[in-house]
Amino acid sequence: MTERTINELQESGLAQLTALEAQAQSGARDAQLHEALTDATTCVFGCIQAGELVGYAIVARLPFDAELQAIGVLPEHRHLGVGGGLMNAVLQKAAEWQSERVLLEVRAGNVAAISLYKRWGFGVDGLRKGYYPAVQGTAGREDAVLLSRTLS
Repeated sequence: MTERTINELQESGLAQLTALEAQAQSGARDAQLHEALTDATTCVFGCIQAGELVGYAIVARLPFDAELQAIGVLPEHRHLGVGGGLMNAVLQKAAEWQSERVLLEVRAGNVAAISLYKRWGFGVDGLRKGYYPAVQGTAGREDAVLLSRTLS
Protein backbone atom coordinates (compact mmCIF):
# COMPACT_ATOMS: atom_id res chain seq x y z
CA MET A 1 0.00 0.00 0.00
CA THR A 2 1.21 3.50 -0.81
CA GLU A 3 2.18 5.64 2.15
CA ARG A 4 -0.22 8.38 3.24
CA THR A 5 0.62 11.66 4.89
CA ILE A 6 -1.69 14.10 6.61
CA ASN A 7 -0.77 17.77 6.46
CA GLU A 8 -2.40 21.11 7.10
CA LEU A 9 -3.54 22.53 3.76
CA GLN A 10 -2.85 26.10 2.72
CA GLU A 11 -4.88 28.45 0.52
CA SER A 12 -2.85 27.29 -2.51
CA GLY A 13 -4.59 23.90 -2.13
CA LEU A 14 -8.08 25.30 -2.79
CA ALA A 15 -8.39 23.90 -6.34
CA GLN A 16 -7.46 20.38 -5.20
CA LEU A 17 -9.78 20.67 -2.22
CA THR A 18 -12.81 21.78 -4.25
CA ALA A 19 -12.13 19.04 -6.83
CA LEU A 20 -12.02 16.44 -4.05
CA GLU A 21 -15.24 17.75 -2.49
CA ALA A 22 -17.02 17.53 -5.86
CA GLN A 23 -16.38 13.78 -5.74
CA ALA A 24 -16.62 13.19 -1.97
CA GLN A 25 -19.88 15.15 -1.68
CA SER A 26 -19.63 15.74 2.05
CA GLY A 27 -21.82 18.82 1.74
CA ALA A 28 -19.18 21.55 2.05
CA ARG A 29 -19.61 24.47 -0.34
CA ASP A 30 -16.73 26.05 -2.26
CA ALA A 31 -17.08 29.27 -0.24
CA GLN A 32 -16.88 27.30 3.02
CA LEU A 33 -13.73 25.53 1.81
CA HIS A 34 -12.08 28.83 0.84
CA GLU A 35 -13.02 30.44 4.15
CA ALA A 36 -11.67 27.46 6.08
CA LEU A 37 -8.31 27.76 4.34
CA THR A 38 -8.02 31.47 5.16
CA ASP A 39 -9.54 31.66 8.66
CA ALA A 40 -6.97 31.72 11.48
CA THR A 41 -9.35 29.80 13.81
CA THR A 42 -9.84 26.93 11.36
CA CYS A 43 -7.53 24.13 10.28
CA VAL A 44 -7.92 22.07 7.11
CA PHE A 45 -6.15 18.73 7.03
CA GLY A 46 -5.46 16.92 3.79
CA CYS A 47 -4.61 13.26 3.34
CA ILE A 48 -2.12 12.82 0.50
CA GLN A 49 -1.46 9.46 -1.13
CA ALA A 50 0.76 9.02 -4.20
CA GLY A 51 0.76 12.81 -4.64
CA GLU A 52 -3.05 12.98 -4.74
CA LEU A 53 -5.38 14.61 -2.21
CA VAL A 54 -7.67 11.72 -1.23
CA GLY A 55 -9.36 13.12 1.87
CA TYR A 56 -9.77 16.23 3.99
CA ALA A 57 -11.15 17.40 7.32
CA ILE A 58 -12.03 20.88 8.57
CA VAL A 59 -11.87 21.63 12.29
CA ALA A 60 -12.71 25.01 13.82
CA ARG A 61 -11.55 26.37 17.15
CA LEU A 62 -14.43 27.59 19.31
CA PRO A 63 -14.39 28.97 22.84
CA PHE A 64 -13.75 25.85 24.97
CA ASP A 65 -14.54 23.37 22.16
CA ALA A 66 -13.50 22.38 18.64
CA GLU A 67 -15.99 21.57 15.87
CA LEU A 68 -15.45 19.10 13.08
CA GLN A 69 -17.15 21.02 10.27
CA ALA A 70 -16.59 18.66 7.35
CA ILE A 71 -14.78 15.49 6.41
CA GLY A 72 -14.62 14.09 2.91
CA VAL A 73 -12.88 11.12 1.33
CA LEU A 74 -12.76 10.13 -2.33
CA PRO A 75 -15.18 7.23 -2.85
CA GLU A 76 -12.46 4.82 -4.00
CA HIS A 77 -10.44 5.54 -0.81
CA ARG A 78 -13.27 4.96 1.68
CA HIS A 79 -13.01 2.13 4.23
CA LEU A 80 -9.21 2.14 3.88
CA GLY A 81 -8.29 4.17 6.98
CA VAL A 82 -8.26 7.66 5.44
CA GLY A 83 -11.14 8.90 7.63
CA GLY A 84 -9.51 7.48 10.73
CA GLY A 85 -6.22 9.19 9.94
CA LEU A 86 -8.00 12.49 9.44
CA MET A 87 -9.96 12.03 12.68
CA ASN A 88 -6.72 11.40 14.55
CA ALA A 89 -5.30 14.68 13.18
CA VAL A 90 -8.48 16.55 14.19
CA LEU A 91 -8.34 15.18 17.74
CA GLN A 92 -4.64 16.04 18.04
CA LYS A 93 -5.30 19.61 16.87
CA ALA A 94 -8.21 19.99 19.32
CA ALA A 95 -5.98 18.76 22.14
CA GLU A 96 -3.26 21.21 21.03
CA TRP A 97 -5.87 23.98 21.23
CA GLN A 98 -6.75 22.72 24.73
CA SER A 99 -10.37 22.22 23.68
CA GLU A 100 -12.62 20.51 26.20
CA ARG A 101 -14.68 18.65 23.57
CA VAL A 102 -14.95 18.02 19.86
CA LEU A 103 -18.44 18.59 18.47
CA LEU A 104 -19.95 17.54 15.15
CA GLU A 105 -23.22 16.90 13.38
CA VAL A 106 -23.98 14.40 10.65
CA ARG A 107 -26.95 13.36 8.55
CA ALA A 108 -28.94 10.67 10.35
CA GLY A 109 -28.76 8.52 7.22
CA ASN A 110 -24.95 8.60 7.05
CA VAL A 111 -24.50 5.32 8.89
CA ALA A 112 -20.86 4.86 7.85
CA ALA A 113 -19.85 8.24 9.28
CA ILE A 114 -21.80 7.71 12.50
CA SER A 115 -20.07 4.34 12.90
CA LEU A 116 -16.64 5.98 12.38
CA TYR A 117 -17.42 8.67 14.97
CA LYS A 118 -18.62 6.13 17.53
CA ARG A 119 -15.44 4.06 17.03
CA TRP A 120 -13.50 7.22 17.85
CA GLY A 121 -15.40 7.67 21.15
CA PHE A 122 -18.09 10.14 20.11
CA GLY A 123 -21.47 9.88 21.81
CA VAL A 124 -24.86 11.05 20.60
CA ASP A 125 -26.01 14.27 22.26
CA GLY A 126 -29.29 14.74 20.41
CA LEU A 127 -31.05 15.40 17.10
CA ARG A 128 -31.95 18.45 15.04
CA LYS A 129 -35.21 17.45 13.40
CA GLY A 130 -35.45 18.20 9.68
CA TYR A 131 -32.13 20.07 9.66
CA TYR A 132 -30.75 18.95 6.30
CA PRO A 133 -32.46 19.33 2.93
CA ALA A 134 -33.42 16.07 1.26
CA VAL A 135 -30.74 14.11 -0.53
CA GLN A 136 -31.09 14.39 -4.30
CA GLY A 137 -33.86 12.09 -5.50
CA THR A 138 -35.68 11.97 -2.16
CA ALA A 139 -38.44 14.02 -0.54
CA GLY A 140 -38.63 15.74 2.83
CA ARG A 141 -35.81 16.75 5.11
CA GLU A 142 -33.32 14.73 7.12
CA ASP A 143 -32.41 14.94 10.79
CA ALA A 144 -28.95 15.91 11.99
CA VAL A 145 -27.37 13.74 14.69
CA LEU A 146 -25.33 15.79 17.18
CA LEU A 147 -22.27 14.06 18.59
CA SER A 148 -19.43 15.02 20.90
CA ARG A 149 -16.33 13.60 22.48
CA THR A 150 -14.70 14.91 25.65
CA LEU A 151 -10.95 15.38 25.49
CA SER A 152 -8.78 14.68 28.53
